[in-house]
Amino acid sequence: MGYMSPVRRRARRISHLASAATNPQLWRGGVIVPATWWVGEANFGDDLTRWLLPRFGVLPVHRRPAESRIAAVGSILGMLPHDYSGVVWGSGLIHPTAHPLPNATILGVRGPLTRDLVGAHAETVLGDPGLLVRRFVRRGRPRWRVGVVPRLHHRSNAEFVALGSGEDARVIDVRQSAPRAVAEIGACEAIVTTSLHGLVTADALGIPAVWTSLDPPHEQGDFKFADYEAVITPGTTRHVPFTSGTTLEDMIAHAGVASPATVERVVDGLWESGQKLQCAFPDAARFPGGVFGSGDSR
Repeated sequence: MGYMSPVRRRARRISHLASAATNPQLWRGGVIVPATWWVGEANFGDDLTRWLLPRFGVLPVHRRPAESRIAAVGSILGMLPHDYSGVVWGSGLIHPTAHPLPNATILGVRGPLTRDLVGAHAETVLGDPGLLVRRFVRRGRPRWRVGVVPRLHHRSNAEFVALGSGEDARVIDVRQSAPRAVAEIGACEAIVTTSLHGLVTADALGIPAVWTSLDPPHEQGDFKFADYEAVITPGTTRHVPFTSGTTLEDMIAHAGVASPATVERVVDGLWESGQKLQCAFPDAARFPGGVFGSGDSR
């Protein structure tokens, strides 16, 4: 049974609603809003939209980009039509190509590269909303010395995945839900990743991290990493090339912790902008009554 089958979609909807309903903010005037995020495969980075928005009083219901009213976590802005009039909160572009969104209400974008390409104001809040994990998750005692986080299409790279084969290492499956993936990343002493949200989560939790690219390079390139790092580690990068013979110790030696002061400043900006979300949809259906007419949620 495929990920996008009707049965699995209904099961995800029920699970999502049950989880979202535990957020007190939804019961204090919460709104139900058509939202867009990537749903082609299970991926915890994309699942962060469903996990984070209810904490700000917004229950997202999946819609196609043009039919949505909010775009949050992920490299999804290029999918929005140029006349999009919804809210953008922390999303980014996937390619370094201009994609102006003059009618959108832009509360924040992932980084300055995206900001300039969509035509947002210079004072726009910058940062990936995944960093807000810092406000909602408390790290437990580490279980593994290192976590290896391959993005979806890198799971077949045997040499990279083998870095996580030791007894004190863990290969973290990005196909898990956001809470599970975040918990596993938080249980590691260091992170080696090709997944952007593996890096973002490590930074949110104060974990040393390093990222790499694999051959052949993915068509999406490393633009989103550059966009994100321009906010968190401006002028520097934690990227290390991965070639045949690269060892786990080679990678860990280059792992670095993002400046706690920088991360906290960015999180403060995201938090402040997040407080505006619920009020951005005055005509939206209210929670919980509006749930019954909200339709499909992926």
